[in-house]
Amino acid sequence: MSLGPPGVSLDPEQAENFEDMEKQFAVKAVQHMSTYWSILEKMKGSKLRLTKIDDEIYEHFKKEFPEFDPQVTINEDEMKSKEGKEKWRNFMMAYEKKVDDYNFGTMLRSNPKFEYGEKETIFAMRMQFYAIEIARNREGLNDWIYEREHPSEQKTTG
Repeated sequence: MSLGPPGVSLDPEQAENFEDMEKQFAVKAVQHMSTYWSILEKMKGSKLRLTKIDDEIYEHFKKEFPEFDPQVTINEDEMKSKEGKEKWRNFMMAYEKKVDDYNFGTMLRSNPKFEYGEKETIFAMRMQFYAIEIARNREGLNDWIYEREHPSEQKTTG
């Protein structure tokens, strides 16, 4: 049994390095998650751009996943099924040369109504995160995070 990527054998003497890589990945994923949440507290998601090509990603996402409803809880089993993985892989490959770390793992809230938490967070690829969070932001589904942090602003403007 190989612990590394398919087709690559892992030297048992290098296992410690593999564990270090996993720890580094976990740290990066948590940093990304924390940074994104912090940004949403400081700016309404509906005004936020996550990449230089948000419009392209959003249109492509709507075309490839027309049934996706950004308001509801993500069906992780469906997303990670054989068919789901293939569909997402094809979607993501369009960004291989356009988006840095397009296939890097990150954390994604399963539902826009909740904060990151053990039961509300799933592991996803960076392009899945971008596609889903751009859709949520376009629909104003993340604005509640900013509004909760700035309650007095909401009273004077709304």
